[in-house]
Amino acid sequence: METENSVPVIDLQDFPRQSSKLIWACEEWGCFRILNHDNILPVSLMAEMKEVVRTLFDLPTEIKKRNKDVIAGSGYMAPSEKNPLYEALGLYDMSCPEDVDEFCTQLDASPHQRETIKKYAAAINGLMMDILRKMSEGLGLPNVSFEDWPCQFRINKYHFTPEAVGSSGVQIHTDSGFLTILQDDESVSGLEVMKKSGEFVAVDPWPNTLLVNLGDIGTVWSNGRLHTVKHRVICKEAKQRVSIASFLLGPRDTAVEPPPELVDAEHPRIYVPFTFTDYRKLRLSTKLQAGETLDLMRTNL
Repeated sequence: METENSVPVIDLQDFPRQSSKLIWACEEWGCFRILNHDNILPVSLMAEMKEVVRTLFDLPTEIKKRNKDVIAGSGYMAPSEKNPLYEALGLYDMSCPEDVDEFCTQLDASPHQRETIKKYAAAINGLMMDILRKMSEGLGLPNVSFEDWPCQFRINKYHFTPEAVGSSGVQIHTDSGFLTILQDDESVSGLEVMKKSGEFVAVDPWPNTLLVNLGDIGTVWSNGRLHTVKHRVICKEAKQRVSIASFLLGPRDTAVEPPPELVDAEHPRIYVPFTFTDYRKLRLSTKLQAGETLDLMRTNL
Protein backbone atom coordinates (compact mmCIF):
# COMPACT_ATOMS: atom_id res chain seq x y z
CA MET A 1 0.00 0.00 0.00
CA GLU A 2 1.18 3.49 -0.88
CA THR A 3 0.77 6.14 1.82
CA GLU A 4 2.02 9.69 2.26
CA ASN A 5 4.95 8.35 4.28
CA SER A 6 5.92 5.43 2.05
CA VAL A 7 8.11 5.14 -1.02
CA PRO A 8 6.20 6.21 -4.18
CA VAL A 9 4.88 3.41 -6.41
CA ILE A 10 5.22 3.59 -10.21
CA ASP A 11 3.20 1.35 -12.55
CA LEU A 12 5.34 0.72 -15.64
CA GLN A 13 2.23 -0.20 -17.67
CA ASP A 14 0.66 3.23 -17.04
CA PHE A 15 2.85 5.51 -19.17
CA PRO A 16 2.87 8.31 -20.21
CA ARG A 17 0.22 8.95 -17.53
CA GLN A 18 2.72 8.24 -14.71
CA SER A 19 5.51 10.33 -16.24
CA SER A 20 5.09 13.38 -13.98
CA LYS A 21 4.78 11.15 -10.88
CA LEU A 22 8.02 9.39 -11.86
CA ILE A 23 9.92 12.70 -12.09
CA TRP A 24 8.38 13.88 -8.80
CA ALA A 25 9.54 10.65 -7.11
CA CYS A 26 13.06 11.13 -8.51
CA GLU A 27 13.21 14.76 -7.34
CA GLU A 28 11.57 14.42 -3.91
CA TRP A 29 12.39 10.89 -2.75
CA GLY A 30 15.25 9.70 -4.97
CA CYS A 31 13.61 6.27 -4.99
CA PHE A 32 10.42 4.51 -6.02
CA ARG A 33 8.94 1.02 -6.23
CA ILE A 34 7.99 -0.38 -9.64
CA LEU A 35 5.07 -2.66 -10.48
CA ASN A 36 4.09 -4.46 -13.70
CA HIS A 37 7.56 -5.07 -15.09
CA ASP A 38 6.68 -8.67 -16.01
CA ASN A 39 7.00 -8.07 -19.77
CA ILE A 40 10.72 -7.27 -19.27
CA LEU A 41 11.63 -9.05 -16.01
CA PRO A 42 9.11 -11.84 -15.25
CA VAL A 43 8.43 -12.58 -11.59
CA SER A 44 9.14 -16.27 -12.33
CA LEU A 45 12.71 -15.31 -13.32
CA MET A 46 13.05 -13.22 -10.15
CA ALA A 47 12.12 -16.28 -8.06
CA GLU A 48 14.53 -18.53 -10.00
CA MET A 49 17.34 -16.02 -9.58
CA LYS A 50 16.76 -15.75 -5.83
CA GLU A 51 17.11 -19.54 -5.54
CA VAL A 52 20.39 -19.44 -7.47
CA VAL A 53 21.66 -16.61 -5.23
CA ARG A 54 20.94 -18.58 -2.05
CA THR A 55 22.89 -21.58 -3.37
CA LEU A 56 25.86 -19.39 -4.38
CA PHE A 57 26.16 -18.11 -0.82
CA ASP A 58 26.22 -21.73 0.43
CA LEU A 59 29.43 -22.38 -1.55
CA PRO A 60 32.67 -23.00 0.39
CA THR A 61 34.55 -19.80 1.24
CA GLU A 62 37.54 -20.79 -0.93
CA ILE A 63 35.27 -20.86 -4.02
CA LYS A 64 33.58 -17.55 -3.13
CA LYS A 65 37.03 -15.95 -2.80
CA ARG A 66 37.64 -16.66 -6.51
CA ASN A 67 35.14 -13.87 -7.20
CA LYS A 68 37.82 -11.16 -7.51
CA ASP A 69 37.39 -7.37 -7.70
CA VAL A 70 37.59 -5.67 -11.09
CA ILE A 71 37.00 -2.31 -9.44
CA ALA A 72 37.06 -1.89 -5.65
CA GLY A 73 34.08 -3.65 -4.09
CA SER A 74 32.92 -5.45 -7.24
CA GLY A 75 33.95 -8.98 -6.15
CA TYR A 76 33.51 -11.10 -3.03
CA MET A 77 33.15 -9.23 0.26
CA ALA A 78 33.50 -11.39 3.36
CA PRO A 79 31.99 -10.28 6.69
CA SER A 80 34.28 -7.57 8.11
CA GLU A 81 34.82 -5.67 11.33
CA LYS A 82 32.83 -2.74 9.88
CA ASN A 83 29.99 -4.91 8.53
CA PRO A 84 30.21 -8.22 10.44
CA LEU A 85 26.74 -9.39 9.40
CA TYR A 86 27.15 -8.70 5.67
CA GLU A 87 28.53 -10.81 2.81
CA ALA A 88 28.41 -10.12 -0.94
CA LEU A 89 29.36 -11.49 -4.36
CA GLY A 90 29.37 -9.50 -7.57
CA LEU A 91 30.62 -8.66 -11.02
CA TYR A 92 31.69 -5.40 -12.62
CA ASP A 93 29.50 -5.29 -15.73
CA MET A 94 26.45 -7.52 -16.11
CA SER A 95 25.71 -5.93 -19.51
CA CYS A 96 28.91 -7.60 -20.80
CA PRO A 97 28.34 -11.34 -21.62
CA GLU A 98 32.05 -12.10 -21.05
CA ASP A 99 31.88 -10.63 -17.52
CA VAL A 100 28.77 -12.70 -16.74
CA ASP A 101 30.49 -15.86 -18.05
CA GLU A 102 33.58 -15.16 -15.95
CA PHE A 103 31.44 -14.66 -12.81
CA CYS A 104 29.71 -18.02 -13.42
CA THR A 105 33.02 -19.79 -14.05
CA GLN A 106 34.62 -18.37 -10.89
CA LEU A 107 31.78 -19.85 -8.82
CA ASP A 108 31.53 -23.21 -10.64
CA ALA A 109 27.94 -22.40 -11.67
CA SER A 110 25.94 -25.32 -13.07
CA PRO A 111 24.45 -25.03 -16.59
CA HIS A 112 21.04 -24.19 -15.05
CA GLN A 113 22.51 -21.56 -12.72
CA ARG A 114 24.52 -20.04 -15.59
CA GLU A 115 21.44 -19.85 -17.82
CA THR A 116 19.37 -18.21 -15.05
CA ILE A 117 22.07 -15.64 -14.28
CA LYS A 118 22.46 -14.78 -18.00
CA LYS A 119 18.69 -14.38 -18.46
CA TYR A 120 18.42 -12.23 -15.33
CA ALA A 121 21.35 -10.02 -16.36
CA ALA A 122 19.82 -9.38 -19.79
CA ALA A 123 16.36 -8.71 -18.33
CA ILE A 124 17.62 -6.31 -15.63
CA ASN A 125 19.64 -4.43 -18.23
CA GLY A 126 16.58 -4.12 -20.45
CA LEU A 127 14.48 -2.92 -17.51
CA MET A 128 17.14 -0.37 -16.57
CA MET A 129 17.14 1.08 -20.09
CA ASP A 130 13.31 1.22 -20.07
CA ILE A 131 13.23 3.14 -16.75
CA LEU A 132 15.97 5.54 -17.94
CA ARG A 133 14.10 6.15 -21.18
CA LYS A 134 10.94 7.03 -19.23
CA MET A 135 12.94 9.29 -16.88
CA SER A 136 14.69 11.07 -19.76
CA GLU A 137 11.42 11.63 -21.61
CA GLY A 138 9.89 13.00 -18.38
CA LEU A 139 12.76 15.50 -18.21
CA GLY A 140 12.16 16.51 -21.84
CA LEU A 141 15.23 14.62 -23.12
CA PRO A 142 13.90 11.96 -25.53
CA ASN A 143 17.18 11.02 -27.24
CA VAL A 144 19.57 10.26 -24.37
CA SER A 145 21.34 6.89 -24.42
CA PHE A 146 22.88 4.99 -21.51
CA GLU A 147 23.49 1.79 -23.47
CA ASP A 148 27.29 1.73 -23.10
CA TRP A 149 27.40 2.46 -19.35
CA PRO A 150 28.61 -0.49 -17.23
CA CYS A 151 26.05 -2.09 -14.93
CA GLN A 152 27.52 -3.56 -11.73
CA PHE A 153 25.80 -6.53 -10.14
CA ARG A 154 25.92 -7.44 -6.45
CA ILE A 155 24.15 -10.11 -4.43
CA ASN A 156 23.92 -9.49 -0.70
CA LYS A 157 23.41 -11.73 2.31
CA TYR A 158 22.87 -10.56 5.88
CA HIS A 159 23.52 -13.10 8.66
CA PHE A 160 21.13 -11.56 11.19
CA THR A 161 21.43 -13.13 14.67
CA PRO A 162 19.30 -12.65 17.82
CA GLU A 163 22.12 -10.58 19.41
CA ALA A 164 22.22 -8.29 16.35
CA VAL A 165 18.58 -7.16 16.46
CA GLY A 166 18.52 -3.35 16.47
CA SER A 167 22.05 -3.03 15.11
CA SER A 168 23.21 -1.93 11.67
CA GLY A 169 23.57 -4.40 8.79
CA VAL A 170 24.95 -1.72 6.46
CA GLN A 171 25.66 1.87 7.54
CA ILE A 172 24.00 4.99 6.08
CA HIS A 173 25.25 5.53 2.52
CA THR A 174 24.32 6.70 -0.94
CA ASP A 175 25.04 4.66 -4.05
CA SER A 176 27.90 6.10 -6.09
CA GLY A 177 26.39 5.30 -9.50
CA PHE A 178 23.42 6.69 -11.43
CA LEU A 179 20.60 4.24 -10.76
CA THR A 180 20.10 1.08 -8.68
CA ILE A 181 17.46 -1.64 -9.15
CA LEU A 182 17.01 -3.75 -6.03
CA GLN A 183 15.24 -7.09 -5.76
CA ASP A 184 14.80 -7.11 -2.01
CA ASP A 185 14.14 -10.02 0.33
CA GLU A 186 10.55 -11.23 -0.07
CA SER A 187 9.87 -11.56 3.65
CA VAL A 188 12.69 -10.12 5.81
CA SER A 189 12.63 -6.35 6.27
CA GLY A 190 15.53 -4.06 7.21
CA LEU A 191 15.99 -1.51 4.44
CA GLU A 192 15.28 2.12 5.37
CA VAL A 193 15.47 5.23 3.17
CA MET A 194 15.92 8.79 4.37
CA LYS A 195 13.43 11.48 3.36
CA LYS A 196 14.68 15.01 2.66
CA SER A 197 13.46 15.92 6.17
CA GLY A 198 16.08 13.54 7.63
CA GLU A 199 13.42 11.06 8.79
CA PHE A 200 13.99 7.38 7.99
CA VAL A 201 11.17 5.40 6.38
CA ALA A 202 11.07 1.59 6.47
CA VAL A 203 10.85 -0.11 3.08
CA ASP A 204 8.76 -3.17 3.89
CA PRO A 205 8.94 -6.32 1.74
CA TRP A 206 6.56 -6.36 -1.23
CA PRO A 207 7.08 -9.58 -3.21
CA ASN A 208 7.31 -9.47 -7.03
CA THR A 209 8.15 -5.76 -7.10
CA LEU A 210 11.48 -3.92 -7.38
CA LEU A 211 12.88 -0.86 -5.66
CA VAL A 212 14.70 1.76 -7.76
CA ASN A 213 16.91 4.41 -6.22
CA LEU A 214 19.12 7.19 -7.55
CA GLY A 215 22.80 7.59 -6.70
CA ASP A 216 25.38 10.37 -6.75
CA ILE A 217 26.01 10.24 -10.52
CA GLY A 218 22.26 10.71 -11.12
CA THR A 219 22.41 14.00 -9.20
CA VAL A 220 25.47 15.17 -11.16
CA TRP A 221 24.06 14.15 -14.56
CA SER A 222 20.78 15.97 -13.84
CA ASN A 223 22.58 19.11 -12.60
CA GLY A 224 21.15 18.65 -9.13
CA ARG A 225 17.57 18.02 -10.20
CA LEU A 226 17.40 14.34 -9.24
CA HIS A 227 17.78 13.46 -5.55
CA THR A 228 20.42 11.03 -4.22
CA VAL A 229 18.73 8.97 -1.52
CA LYS A 230 20.54 8.00 1.68
CA HIS A 231 19.69 4.53 2.95
CA ARG A 232 20.74 1.87 5.44
CA VAL A 233 19.96 -1.69 6.51
CA ILE A 234 18.95 -2.41 10.12
CA CYS A 235 18.67 -5.87 11.66
CA LYS A 236 15.02 -6.18 12.68
CA GLU A 237 14.75 -9.95 13.15
CA ALA A 238 17.10 -12.91 13.53
CA LYS A 239 16.77 -14.27 10.00
CA GLN A 240 18.97 -14.43 6.93
CA ARG A 241 18.16 -11.65 4.48
CA VAL A 242 19.10 -11.89 0.79
CA SER A 243 18.88 -9.16 -1.87
CA ILE A 244 20.02 -8.65 -5.48
CA ALA A 245 21.23 -5.19 -6.55
CA SER A 246 22.10 -3.92 -10.03
CA PHE A 247 23.86 -0.55 -10.35
CA LEU A 248 24.12 1.53 -13.52
CA LEU A 249 27.44 3.23 -12.75
CA GLY A 250 28.55 6.06 -15.05
CA PRO A 251 30.07 6.62 -18.50
CA ARG A 252 32.87 4.14 -19.15
CA ASP A 253 35.63 6.56 -20.27
CA THR A 254 34.13 10.03 -20.50
CA ALA A 255 33.33 12.63 -17.85
CA VAL A 256 29.89 12.86 -16.24
CA GLU A 257 28.18 16.08 -17.33
CA PRO A 258 24.56 17.20 -17.54
CA PRO A 259 22.94 17.39 -20.98
CA PRO A 260 23.02 21.01 -22.28
CA GLU A 261 19.22 21.22 -21.90
CA LEU A 262 19.58 21.00 -18.10
CA VAL A 263 22.05 23.90 -17.83
CA ASP A 264 21.03 27.54 -18.34
CA ALA A 265 21.21 30.94 -16.64
CA GLU A 266 18.63 29.91 -14.05
CA HIS A 267 20.26 26.50 -13.55
CA PRO A 268 24.04 27.03 -13.76
CA ARG A 269 26.31 24.01 -13.70
CA ILE A 270 26.62 22.74 -10.08
CA TYR A 271 29.42 20.16 -10.47
CA VAL A 272 32.73 20.07 -12.29
CA PRO A 273 33.03 17.30 -14.94
CA PHE A 274 34.68 14.11 -13.63
CA THR A 275 34.86 10.43 -14.52
CA PHE A 276 33.06 7.76 -12.52
CA THR A 277 36.37 5.98 -11.89
CA ASP A 278 37.94 9.08 -10.33
CA TYR A 279 34.82 9.71 -8.28
CA ARG A 280 34.75 6.13 -6.98
CA LYS A 281 38.42 6.41 -5.95
CA LEU A 282 37.72 9.71 -4.16
CA ARG A 283 34.78 8.20 -2.27
CA LEU A 284 36.96 5.30 -1.14
CA SER A 285 39.95 7.46 -0.15
CA THR A 286 37.88 10.03 1.80
CA LYS A 287 35.61 7.33 3.31
CA LEU A 288 32.72 9.74 2.76
CA GLN A 289 29.94 7.29 1.84
CA ALA A 290 26.73 9.25 2.43
CA GLY A 291 26.84 11.74 -0.45
CA GLU A 292 29.36 14.14 1.15
CA THR A 293 31.91 13.43 -1.62
CA LEU A 294 29.56 15.21 -4.03
CA ASP A 295 30.14 18.45 -2.14
CA LEU A 296 33.85 18.18 -3.03
CA MET A 297 32.92 18.26 -6.73
CA ARG A 298 30.95 21.53 -6.68
CA THR A 299 31.93 24.28 -9.12
CA ASN A 300 31.81 27.01 -6.46
CA LEU A 301 34.50 25.56 -4.15
